[in-house]
Amino acid sequence: MKSTTTLKSLVIPLALAAAGTAWAQSPNPLREAYFGETHQHTSWSFDAFIFGNTKTTPADSYKYAKGEAIPHPMGYPIKITTPLDWMGVTDHSEYVGVVQMANDPTSALAKTALGKKLVVHGPQDIQRIYLLLGNSMIDGKPFKELMQPDIAGTVWKRNNEMADAANEPGKFTAFCAYEWTSTPDNRNMHRNVFFKDCAKVPQMPFSSLESTKPTDLWAWMDKQRQAGMELVAISHNANLSDGHMFPIDVDESGRPIDAAWAASRDRNERLTEIKQIKGQSETHPLLSPNDEFANYEILNYLLGFPAGRWPTIPGSYVRQGLKDGITMQQARGFNPYKTGIVGGSDSHNTATPYRQTNFFGGHALNDGDIKERMSGHVFAGMDVRFENPAGLTGLWAEENTRASLFDAMWRKETFGTSGVRIKLRFFGGWQYTPAMLSGSEWVKTAYADGVPMGADLPPAKGKAPSFVVWAVKDPTSGNLDRIQIVKGWSQSGQSFEKVYDVVWAGERKRDPQTGKVPPIGSTVDIPNATYTNTIGSVELKTVWTDPDFDPSLDAFYYARVLEIPTPRWTTIQAKELGIAPPEVVPATVQERAWSSPIWFTPTGEARKAAKASPKVADLLKKGAVKLNDAQLRALLVGKSTWSQNNVTGDRFVVAWNANGQRQIKYVNPKVPQPALTGDVERNAYLGLSSAYEIKGGKVSVNIGGAPFETTIYKLGDKHYAARSNEFGYANYEMTPVPAQLGTEVQFNMHAK
Repeated sequence: MKSTTTLKSLVIPLALAAAGTAWAQSPNPLREAYFGETHQHTSWSFDAFIFGNTKTTPADSYKYAKGEAIPHPMGYPIKITTPLDWMGVTDHSEYVGVVQMANDPTSALAKTALGKKLVVHGPQDIQRIYLLLGNSMIDGKPFKELMQPDIAGTVWKRNNEMADAANEPGKFTAFCAYEWTSTPDNRNMHRNVFFKDCAKVPQMPFSSLESTKPTDLWAWMDKQRQAGMELVAISHNANLSDGHMFPIDVDESGRPIDAAWAASRDRNERLTEIKQIKGQSETHPLLSPNDEFANYEILNYLLGFPAGRWPTIPGSYVRQGLKDGITMQQARGFNPYKTGIVGGSDSHNTATPYRQTNFFGGHALNDGDIKERMSGHVFAGMDVRFENPAGLTGLWAEENTRASLFDAMWRKETFGTSGVRIKLRFFGGWQYTPAMLSGSEWVKTAYADGVPMGADLPPAKGKAPSFVVWAVKDPTSGNLDRIQIVKGWSQSGQSFEKVYDVVWAGERKRDPQTGKVPPIGSTVDIPNATYTNTIGSVELKTVWTDPDFDPSLDAFYYARVLEIPTPRWTTIQAKELGIAPPEVVPATVQERAWSSPIWFTPTGEARKAAKASPKVADLLKKGAVKLNDAQLRALLVGKSTWSQNNVTGDRFVVAWNANGQRQIKYVNPKVPQPALTGDVERNAYLGLSSAYEIKGGKVSVNIGGAPFETTIYKLGDKHYAARSNEFGYANYEMTPVPAQLGTEVQFNMHAK
């Protein structure tokens, strides 16, 4: 569906929007979008101090958020391009303020033996102090004298006093917040914790020095809630969690993921950060190969490793977490990953760059100089040219107050952006029609007849749900390219996804084969680092009905908005320096926004209609026998097997080479199996080649850094295979390949 909105039709509304939503003084029952920051560090974070941010405080961060210029750690002035509506300063609770205290000769800490070890005399001390404190966290051996109330409690009290001083109800909201920084084995398990009321906070925040396990954080949060304190946690940088942010079997303690674990996470951790300075956590091309926009601001290594290390990809991205969540709901009866979406910065400068045109780094002296930044300087294993402007969070709330904004977080009526001020609304229901958008009160109708982002669809009242999606451009950024709806669904322990283009700018037509809308084109002049808004739309909106809806399957939906291409900050700063744009990163970027999902859960009666594969437990009850290592080798090694996915109907041939490599050929589903006796090249196409290992009664392969194991069972003359990530279902049937075909597949594998 193309957009019909002209570029002139919203000039006046956009001019008002540019002035900011903070003018709203009376509550709006239909809610306004308030933009703010969930993730900001000052010199009180020990790593920020070590990075060279030694003087600023949370009070300075609030000044910056309100539009005042403050000094960058390198000395030059920095100023936000558009003031924020709200902010929570989230200094690390671990050793908060201690390096700053130790470097104040009047403090009690400076006079202690440990305090003297934390004094920065020169650049030679930076790495030493960082490793001293950082390794104590990673090794689980904290300095307990730095965790006492007279140090950590004092800094926390001052933090909250500064938030109260900056708070201006109706105009600007300052939250009391902090970061719980759990980093076991360099895995990012961090959470930012927000309190609803600064008058109701604990004496000290819970830190990872007390426990690195999320379950212990949630238990502590439950106790605060029982004491009358309302609070919420936001996970961040899932992309750097090494596969541990969204586990599917056991938690960090090795405890099985169960209904109680899921309820605890949902009760405490309502939101997750989808994008920040260190990359996006929506999805990865290896997880979403059919999503042409998945390869966006990917950070493919763990921080803290001098040479870098690729993190495990499964378990590290939000979309896969959402898919695993609904699959667990279908297979186990609970969903631990019904999370809302926010954006953040993780800047350690006390101030954050949200724009490509105003990027000054995020790690003080390590990326604050344009020449060093553009030279390919490596910091903590990261080429800083891979950094990107911070994300932002939009909250749909009645007014700009702590209570109203916190309630928006709690109900997950939130959206994240890549740093721009795209406004995005997303509703789901059973009675929406395109005609509703022609009236001026469509938002009122959308609330009355459905649910907003972050909520669950009510029980089915029609053949398929419909969704209202609306976006308006940032008045100071690029026009809009398109709005997409991302759908995920599950069946028999497997999860699937599809990205639908639902409304777009211009006269483009869908490709009849793929259903995708072609690229919008680009007006970017790369040598001059400029672009024009002569393409794209100011506003996009539509009502879309799911054409593939199955009422027996669990599903989620979220909206993604894309801008037209604009110059990336590296291209802009290359022009400033008179050098060519670096080739290691794209020259252009498509800024974007993501809504929180809307979920659909079938009724018990509807679930019975879903086609289901057998579960392993059911096969065992019927007398199935699990193959051991010797039996697996006899069945597979040096041979080829037919496999059929009984959920999708896909068929493929797997050649199990004797040297430990396997190759998959996907079979044309239109060709009957008996016809595939010799002409494999005509009737099948080449798939993946990867290493495999038979050990412990399982066949293991590594995909995206994560091990996937397949167990094979024999029942009568049939072999059934169950994968470790498919929640107890045996979705595959395996049979030997005819000798002629098997020989040909083996020959072709050797020839590749």
